[in-house]
Amino acid sequence: MKIKEVVCALEQFAPLPLQDGFDNAGLQIGLTDAEITGALLCLDVTEAVIDEAIALGCNLIISHHPLLFKGYKSITGKDYIERCIIKAIKNEIAIYASHTNLDNASGGVNFKIAEKIGLKNVQILAPKEDHLLKLVTYVPLTHADNVRNALFIAGCGHIGNYDSCSYNSEGKGTFRAKEGATPFCGTVGELHQEAEVRIETILPSYKKAEVVKVLISVHPYEEPVYDLYPVVNLWMQAGAGVTGYLEKPEAELDFLKRIKRIFNVGCLKHNEPSGRLIQKVALCGGAGAFLLPQAIRSKADVFIIGEMKYHDYFCHEADILIAEIGHYESEQYTNEIIHFVIRDLLANSKIHISKTNTNPIKYL
Repeated sequence: MKIKEVVCALEQFAPLPLQDGFDNAGLQIGLTDAEITGALLCLDVTEAVIDEAIALGCNLIISHHPLLFKGYKSITGKDYIERCIIKAIKNEIAIYASHTNLDNASGGVNFKIAEKIGLKNVQILAPKEDHLLKLVTYVPLTHADNVRNALFIAGCGHIGNYDSCSYNSEGKGTFRAKEGATPFCGTVGELHQEAEVRIETILPSYKKAEVVKVLISVHPYEEPVYDLYPVVNLWMQAGAGVTGYLEKPEAELDFLKRIKRIFNVGCLKHNEPSGRLIQKVALCGGAGAFLLPQAIRSKADVFIIGEMKYHDYFCHEADILIAEIGHYESEQYTNEIIHFVIRDLLANSKIHISKTNTNPIKYL
């Protein structure tokens, strides 16, 4: 099993185009053609984590947080990041990060947090915008099923809990094949009419190149006609944060104590309780304070967040209960997602969860 096969599986689950603009997810160090000796899963890459990988015989580290966020003009070992780069390269260890693309993916970090809390009917809180395209193509009646099914396999036609979604209308296409053409139907030099199906379907914009390649390969015409339109609809299958519901309402303090236990929180911070019952929960792991307005608009009873600024707490007691559980604590179960994604590719003995606690924040 080569490293690139694991990378492919990770990027099918959490495609890199889902990452936020500031991010640097993906392969950061190493060569993907190497055979995997073992994979170490962690939240952060530190020198101690690389030492752990060396001791375990792992030549791949999969982290949530990227080691590299900025460009480096020199690598001299003057800080821990540069020392990690040197040590990883010297020991032929590849480093891959799955960060905000995994945060924004369906089934990603926030879905894992919701699972730990026991939420039902989990949905994206802030769906992605400007990530959808509509594809329209015209296919001879006899080949419509074949082309349509190929498009679905390539990733078209997913809307919420439905797949294979398309709209189809029949009509007549006209064309005249010029000298040098080898038309699928009709005769060179003569105007031809063909019974065709107009197929309309939807796709994520990052799949455009792949889908067009498939369309051209399966379409019977020499020059397939297709149009791609930007769609302003929200993409409900990817985005920041989630909402969900508890099976039974809980008192505020009972709920907070349960969250503290589940995530082993050293110090849970919250605003003034108002006596409400908690049933609808909004949450975002890590630095998701920007979602507070959406959490309030969603009518959630509580917003669970990794970290929040002091001033963000003011004036929301009547709106929502805020529960800040810590950045590290909120994302600590991310390794379980990665393990799930790659478990069918690697023997269990080759997948290791890091035992190094990389949380830089300590509690008295």
